[in-house]
Amino acid sequence: MVIEPFGDQAVRVIFGDRIAPEIQMKINQFTERFDRSPFKGFVEYVPAYTNVVFYYNPIEVSRSGKKDGSSAQQQVIDYLNQLSEQMSNEPDQEAKRRVVHIPVCYGGEFGPDLDEVAHVHHLTPREVIEKHTKPQYLVYMLGFAPGFPFLGGLPEELATPRRANPRLKIAAGSVGIAGKQTGAYPLDSPGGWQIIGRTPVPLFQPESDPPTLLKAGDRVVFDAISEPEYLRIKEEQA
Repeated sequence: MVIEPFGDQAVRVIFGDRIAPEIQMKINQFTERFDRSPFKGFVEYVPAYTNVVFYYNPIEVSRSGKKDGSSAQQQVIDYLNQLSEQMSNEPDQEAKRRVVHIPVCYGGEFGPDLDEVAHVHHLTPREVIEKHTKPQYLVYMLGFAPGFPFLGGLPEELATPRRANPRLKIAAGSVGIAGKQTGAYPLDSPGGWQIIGRTPVPLFQPESDPPTLLKAGDRVVFDAISEPEYLRIKEEQA
């Protein structure tokens, strides 16, 4: 791991230089250990594909930390280094992962690009749905919009480039494909992903705690549902 300054109120911990499940596992293990004993002055951390950024309040860190004249930033770096050393002395183990099932209504008005994805790969729409619902996807990170999950594990035969002309508005809950990734839009927003379906389950609810349905390290399974089922669940969520 590499630990380095990231501005004057944050430190970045880098675990690798490629997108891979084993790197995400290390990130998950590190943040789980940190959760058990965060330092005073800690604000939040933001996991990404290969790193985690830890944000802190320099004044609080200085007040509660060492009195040897070292800066708040150095104290945070020292703390994270100690955490890293503790982990290096422990055997690797698969971090606990939550599996979240998300219902999706594929095709039609909910998945306007399903037929195009099927055409690109010489598949039927039904075959695309079967292949998309088969894996257990890994949530590498949340980004782009609050609660937007970037999911790894898309079958190679479904990898599809983004749309040449992005849409000005994609409905919240839309499930799409972009390259080798799949994901779901938590809010109405512009976007260029190939939309193949939509979930009635909210991915982001600011009034809830936590506000996002998913977090980095979770596993996701998409379950195909009919339009009547979609409408029923949507009504229950209202």
